[in-house]
Formats: sequence, structure tokens, C-alpha cells
Amino acid sequence: MDRLLSMRVFSRVVEEGGFASAARAMDLSPAAVTRLVSDLEAHLGARLLQRTTRRIALTETGQNYLARVRGILNEIEEAETEAGVDMQEVQGTLRILATPVLASYYLAPVIAGWRERFPRAPIELDIDPFPHGHVDEHDITFLVIEEGVDLGIVARPMLTTEWVVCAAPKYLERFGKPEVPGDLKDHDYLRFPWQQASGPASRALQLRSLRTGECVAVPMPVGLQSSSFDVLYRATLDGAGIAVLSQALIARHLERGTLVRLLPDWIFGRYMICAALPSRRQVPARVRAFLDFLKGGRKVHAPGT
Repeated sequence: MDRLLSMRVFSRVVEEGGFASAARAMDLSPAAVTRLVSDLEAHLGARLLQRTTRRIALTETGQNYLARVRGILNEIEEAETEAGVDMQEVQGTLRILATPVLASYYLAPVIAGWRERFPRAPIELDIDPFPHGHVDEHDITFLVIEEGVDLGIVARPMLTTEWVVCAAPKYLERFGKPEVPGDLKDHDYLRFPWQQASGPASRALQLRSLRTGECVAVPMPVGLQSSSFDVLYRATLDGAGIAVLSQALIARHLERGTLVRLLPDWIFGRYMICAALPSRRQVPARVRAFLDFLKGGRKVHAPGT
């Protein structure tokens, strides 16, 4: 058995969602793909995939084995790239993991530019709202870390953004503009679940003064709660209430006046967009190039801006 080929085939079957699709992608016969996966399972003495007539699913053993296999295949790909004639040429698949918000608003807008500049470095972008535990399984993991919080991982800061209180002009025309934090108690709050505090202040919006560092908690009626940035962002633009959103993502709206920043001396918090790399000694050229590409003066904007 060619174990390396079997590992590559197994990984591709999962990526493509089936044996026939993997066979087409790898220019192999479906029978060969099935045999290689079966041989691998026999060698390991464990079932990796649950097969039905309509779909395949990873077993628990298969999930754990896939994570290790992808790491091994990544290392082999990097070794082959570095052994090439031009070690600095940007090539090879860039495997990225990101939170949903960062995937949509930080990474998706730059993919066309990246592909135009580096056509031999395609991107595989996986989404996970809690990516911290999967850093070693990808080339780069993008996550948001609150300033001063230590997650116990090595991460490179890419961008700092404040989460600020904002609303649409049409909402303010109907309900008035809050001038001090206490005024918020009479307004509808469009809230992310993670913005909910614990204890007696769990129904309150907590803000910090940029001038004094003072923190206040203002009870607000929740008009809408959603884990989706898109939903809250759209509802805020439509005048449904007051929200706390990333200033980096709504900067164009603030410039145009389609959103108004409220209480400019107060913020919900300051956060960093960070890039975490796996614990490897060598950083592939494609990873260095992508991080440099992101740092190259680009701006982040929400859709429609």
C-alpha cells in the first residue's frame, strides 16, 4: 500500500464530499479511490468513514486522523516547495481558518486581489466561530482577541479596532440622540450574545470612558439579539435600534453619514484582529506573502459601502 497516496486520497474524499468527486479531482478511478481508503482503514484497524448511498461522514477516529493527516500533507507540500528551484516563489494551497465575521468582512474582500497577484496560491477558507483550538491544523488562523486578554497562543496583531455605539439617522430622527450613557436606557439594543455580561449587569450595555477609563453599565431593552454580524449590521442600517459594531467595518458608513457614532467618548471595547500560525520552525513563503499582502495598507469595509 502506498500510504502517502492513501492519506492524500482520504483527505480529498472528505474535501470533495464523496468518492466519485475525489476520483475526478485526482484523475483516478472510483474503484481505486475506494480501494485506497479501504486499505488505509485496514492498515489502521479502524473505520474512518461512515458510508451510505447518499453521503459520507467522518467517524470520531476519522476526524482525529484527518487533522493529523492534513498536518503531515502540509509539511510535505512545504518541503517540496522549499526544495524547488525558486524557494521564495509563492505557490501551494493556503489553508486559512477564520471566524465568520473575519471571513466575510476582512478576508473575502481581498481574495480577488490575492488571486490576481499570486495565481499559483489558491485559498481554502474554513469557518469556525471558535477557531482557537485548531491553530495547528491550518497555515493561518484569524481570530479576534480583546485587548489585554491572553489566550495562551502566539498570534501576530494585524489590525486594532474599537467597538462603538452607533445608529442610523432615521432611527435617531424618530427616537432622539442619546447624549450620555444613561440616555441609552430608553432605546432598543441590537445585541450580539457575546456582548452579554454576567451577574446583575447581564441585561446592560457596558461601556468604558476613553477619557477616564470609568466603566458604566446601562440597562437597555433588547429589541433584537443575533449571533450574526450581518443581521445586526443590516438591522442597524435600517433603523431598528442602537448597536455596538466594529468601527473598522463601518468606517465608510460613518464617513458617509449612513450611520452615526454615538457617545464618541465611550467604547464597548478595543479588539485586535490577529493571525495565529502553527508551531512550525519554517513559515512558508505563501504565508509570509499573504500576511504582507493584508498589511499592505488595505482597508476593511462592510458590504455595500
